[in-house]
Amino acid sequence: MATELESVVYFMDDLLGIPEHPDYRTALNGLQVEGPSEIRHVVSAVDTSTLTIDAAANAGADLMVVHHGTFWGGLEPITGRHYGRLRALFDHGIALYSAHLPLDAHPEFGNCALLTRELGFEPVERFGEFEGAPLGWRVETKGLPLEELADRLSTAVGGGPVHTIAGAGQDTAVVAVVTGGGGSFITDAASAGVDTLITGEGSHNTFTDAHELGVNVLYAGHYATETFGVRALGQELARRFEIAHTFVDVPSGL
Repeated sequence: MATELESVVYFMDDLLGIPEHPDYRTALNGLQVEGPSEIRHVVSAVDTSTLTIDAAANAGADLMVVHHGTFWGGLEPITGRHYGRLRALFDHGIALYSAHLPLDAHPEFGNCALLTRELGFEPVERFGEFEGAPLGWRVETKGLPLEELADRLSTAVGGGPVHTIAGAGQDTAVVAVVTGGGGSFITDAASAGVDTLITGEGSHNTFTDAHELGVNVLYAGHYATETFGVRALGQELARRFEIAHTFVDVPSGL
């Protein structure tokens, strides 16, 4: 069954609050590349790359829904690999829709909320923000051992490795979840009484930050912690509009 691209875009814009949700200055949320007027098959993926575009084309996609779009640096010439991505989308007749922080933060389809649920907790209280907009979630664990929490996290992200910084000890009481590159939230975690921060990745200095501020940190990979939102959003589009959906998994290992 086919549906109008315009209807799908309107639905996602409204669901995720794309027009009003703050993001990095040069991030472009919403429809980035127009495609066919009718959509029969949507592919979801974490990243926009020649790898994911080729996989989408092989799947017969009319629309790609991604977390990391192809426009990040503001004004830039359509040359080199930027041209290559756009040319591939045009050649295969694929539209591109990107949702970055609006998808991280969404209470139902967001990366942070979905990972929190995969860990066995119900997201109720918000944690962390970007320009006044809430981003992650804070939950109570009732004394769950740090090692057991790390095992749950590894299972949640498909069995991938989890790097643990034990800055607060071996038991957890209050955990915050911010997917992706959330290592910068260690200070916020300490200020909010959070003893354990779960995220994807962080810079080298976060090892010292965690120990000096007394916060455990679990790193499960930027990519691995951000597969949840686009997959769930693609499934919702398939259900609502009666179109096909495929999740293209191209893990970076980072």
